[in-house]
Amino acid sequence: MAIAPPDLTTPTLESRNPATGEVVATLPVDGPSEVAAAVAAARRAAAWWGGLGFEQRARRLNAFKRRLARDSAALCDLVHRENGKPLADAYTEAVLTVDHLAWAARNAPKVLRRRAVWPNALALNHAATVEYQPLGVVGVIGPWNYPVYTPMGSIAYALAAGNAVVFKPSEYTPAVGRWLADAFADVVPEHPVFTVVTGYGDTGAALCRAGVDKLAFTGSAATGRKVMAACAERLTPVLLELGGKDALIVDDDADVDAAATAAVWGGLQNAGQACIAVERVYVTEPVYDRFVERVVDLASRVRAGSGRDAHIGPITMPGQVDVIERHLRDALDRGARAVVGGADAVHRPYVDPVVLVDVPDGALILREETFGPTLPIVKVRDADEAVTRANDTAYGLAGAVFARRRGTEIARRLRAGMTSVNSVLTFATVPRLPFGGVGESGFGRIHGPDGLREFSRAKAITRQRFPLPVELQSFARPAWALPALARATRLRHGRR
Repeated sequence: MAIAPPDLTTPTLESRNPATGEVVATLPVDGPSEVAAAVAAARRAAAWWGGLGFEQRARRLNAFKRRLARDSAALCDLVHRENGKPLADAYTEAVLTVDHLAWAARNAPKVLRRRAVWPNALALNHAATVEYQPLGVVGVIGPWNYPVYTPMGSIAYALAAGNAVVFKPSEYTPAVGRWLADAFADVVPEHPVFTVVTGYGDTGAALCRAGVDKLAFTGSAATGRKVMAACAERLTPVLLELGGKDALIVDDDADVDAAATAAVWGGLQNAGQACIAVERVYVTEPVYDRFVERVVDLASRVRAGSGRDAHIGPITMPGQVDVIERHLRDALDRGARAVVGGADAVHRPYVDPVVLVDVPDGALILREETFGPTLPIVKVRDADEAVTRANDTAYGLAGAVFARRRGTEIARRLRAGMTSVNSVLTFATVPRLPFGGVGESGFGRIHGPDGLREFSRAKAITRQRFPLPVELQSFARPAWALPALARATRLRHGRR
């Protein structure tokens, strides 16, 4: 899809291919007035979109789904050029996005429909219902690492719930955001139900203050705090999907080959640029040596580059290379050993895979989010120690466990919003499961029924079907009425 030429009278931003520096697109830097206009237009569109009802919205969302599936080659090529990730990773994003969009469109009526609830004894003469109504306009601020899949986890569910959306993509991948909005406008041309504003942090701040009914943000905890503070000025509710320091635990009875394969994939795919990437591995003593040997063999074959034979691409955000370099230098200075790669793995804009062992507890690479293709492996006495050390973090996004006997038990003990047992990242592929974290990893949930309800407001209604002989909600009630009610309550609820 062609990107419209910019208006040369307004400030612009250039998105560049991180591998080559080539300009991919030039787009406007939208200021507060442009953002306010977009939200105002979305407000009018929301009235129309919300009034369509589930069936008509699903028909249009399915048309959008077909458009994404049919034109996925063009979309993935744009993701490859603007984000830098290999085409295979871009296709994975597209496939997951289409699946989630299909689920949201299909299941919104069942999850959000009006339903009857049973009233208590005090309201037996009333019918009671609850339904989930659209919020109105949802603002979405998306990341650059998964520029399709991650923001669409909010956008698709917000649209299915009946809201209009104003999306501010990352300044590193604005053309992808514009492509998505243009594709939607092609199948829903009547009103600007899904629109895009582009720019830097100030544009995102303007969206927070523009009167949206909810703001969904994906990014770092530091920026998440700024977003939350800006939204607090208008009491705008927020959904924050922030960073992670996700741990993988390998227990004594794990399938070591499978665990090693998953660790390498979970830690290195997308060059480690994933909030749910494996950033720490805790392996019990009996299987540690075999696990490390297998990881070294697998990770040594992973190649960074821009060619078709590359497994991982460049580091998209130049400043992130500094973080990766600092974490590596700190770990090596503290006595960690690199068994794959090392300090010389950094050659901008690429970082080759690095596997570290003998990493001390205080190392930054075990404490802070690295967001790069690094895999620190730590030997532990047993799975209980692994759980304790995995939970010793301010983050709480996701994790993984490899174990035959205690896998689910260990997974339930991890302080994280999502955990996979005998696999990595699988929870992200299941549309029915909620996605989100705790602590520094944020709050709120996208995906699944929880994701649909996240972008709606619960509406409770009671309707009197017939009057009672004695009206308790009246100053004219008999003097005996409340004492009699109190006695009945004691009889029902006060006995042992």
